[in-house]
Amino acid sequence: MPVIGDAITPGFLHEIRQKLNREDKVALLAALDDVHEADIAEIITLLSHDHRANFMRLVGRDIPAPVFAELDDGVRDEVVEYIDIDTLVATVQELDSDDAVFVLEDLDTQEQQEVLQKISASDRALLERALEFPEDSAGRLAQAEFVAVPPFWTVGQTIDYLRDNDDLPTHFLEIFVVDPRHQPVGVVHLSEVLRTQRPVNMENILHDDFTVIEADADREDVARLFERYNLVSAAVVDAERRLLGVITADDVFEVITEEAGEDILLLGGVGDENVTDSVVEAARGRFSWLFLNLLTAICASLVIGYFDGSIEQMVALAVLMPIVASMGGNAGTQTLTITVRSLATQEISALNAARVVYREFGIGLLNGILFAVLTGAVGTVWFGDAMLGVVLAAAMIVNLIVAALAGILIPLGLDRAGIDPAVASSVFVTTVTDVVGFLAFLGFATLFLLN
Repeated sequence: MPVIGDAITPGFLHEIRQKLNREDKVALLAALDDVHEADIAEIITLLSHDHRANFMRLVGRDIPAPVFAELDDGVRDEVVEYIDIDTLVATVQELDSDDAVFVLEDLDTQEQQEVLQKISASDRALLERALEFPEDSAGRLAQAEFVAVPPFWTVGQTIDYLRDNDDLPTHFLEIFVVDPRHQPVGVVHLSEVLRTQRPVNMENILHDDFTVIEADADREDVARLFERYNLVSAAVVDAERRLLGVITADDVFEVITEEAGEDILLLGGVGDENVTDSVVEAARGRFSWLFLNLLTAICASLVIGYFDGSIEQMVALAVLMPIVASMGGNAGTQTLTITVRSLATQEISALNAARVVYREFGIGLLNGILFAVLTGAVGTVWFGDAMLGVVLAAAMIVNLIVAALAGILIPLGLDRAGIDPAVASSVFVTTVTDVVGFLAFLGFATLFLLN
């Protein structure tokens, strides 16, 4: 029985590395014998590039096929280079169709075709059809193995079919009832089949209020459907509403995890970077975002340069102005994070966008007043100048209000324009808060302190 959860400890990982250094294949397989496939995938991920290559060379043929489906895309791309084509073919044939697609879609076109040509015609047709759908679509996510029966079959016929057919999926909870055009007309839960008398027709116990998802639907929309309606599985149909496959909850869990992680990475400007990427790959991926930030920082510097005469006359301005910009940046990031998440989960829509904008304005105003009192007092005590404290307080109110509005209006605008708000919002929000923060503080100081 595979051990789950506690299989990977520093000591165990060190033991694996020692066996790899000794190239002890027998001992390595023995150590992995009771380890779950997901944990084996994690072990491969944690190994260095050299150890990973050695691991695949020694036991790549012998590890369970589901391990390849559990690997992150970047690691899977690397390890498939270390196994021969026959092992890859055997792996694809052993996996469920949805997992097989995950493995195939990362191969280059030549390798993909080579693998497909070596599997049976029926399996090849299913996989090629899935690969035709967009990468983030329901058709790509769906599992082609499912159970479908005609409505005129009896429960007894269905049970005999389930017992005698070796090509059915190993695990399933629902049986689809389809018409002669292979269009689903209902679904029957497996528990109902077991509790119903054999002579009863399937059409008499089916549920016709089941969920159907079009194959070209975005997988994020699929995840929201599962979350909203507490689905365990859902049928996937083509443009003619013919049954193509089924999406199950475990597939959706992976989508939710991946999409949440993707949004976090995009907000940070690191794209699809993984910790397994090389230094050069990671640096190249981050460069463009950092370069864009450099340009926006120059914009903020130009604002400061416009008030260089004011700063020369009053050094306290140079000491205090980072406070205003920093507070605005943090406040804007808070609002931005909430907004991007709410857009991803569709908690914000055209129906409530105005109300949410007013809400964020109120939060910005309230926090602006509270921190205006605090920073105004600090400025007054620190430099012994009450008017300086007032200027600092006024700039704080202005910048926190602007930060709140920028944090929600920028992602809303990008979303309306069809641009992923997680990709581009943060750099614009930071620019706005920096520019407005410096402009408000230095502008107020010039007007009320130096004139």
